[in-house]
Amino acid sequence: MSVNYSENRPWGSFTHLYDTKYTKVKTITVQPHQRLSLQSHKQRSENWTVVKGIATIWLDDTIKDLNIGESIFIKVGSKHRLENKTDEIIEIIEVQTGTYFGEDDIIRYEDDYNRNQ
Repeated sequence: MSVNYSENRPWGSFTHLYDTKYTKVKTITVQPHQRLSLQSHKQRSENWTVVKGIATIWLDDTIKDLNIGESIFIKVGSKHRLENKTDEIIEIIEVQTGTYFGEDDIIRYEDDYNRNQ
């Protein structure tokens, strides 16, 4: 099934590109000097590939920068965060795999925008 809709967030936006029973693909755009919550998921893993800019990735106890074309795999249950420390927009392609992809499968540990779990 193909889908194509966008949602705005305080840090930027995401667009759903493709959706099947076990896979979801979306682009995530992060505005300059913004970041997503430090979070984990119980029912899905994610693979992030940078397609624009330099993305700072928090994964469990590691923080590293990824450049265009580089990717990282985030296992189910891993704490992770996407951050833009630059003056330019960054964009990643996110491929989710698992059994459930709802936005309510997010456990937030830290959030700059005071959103609850």
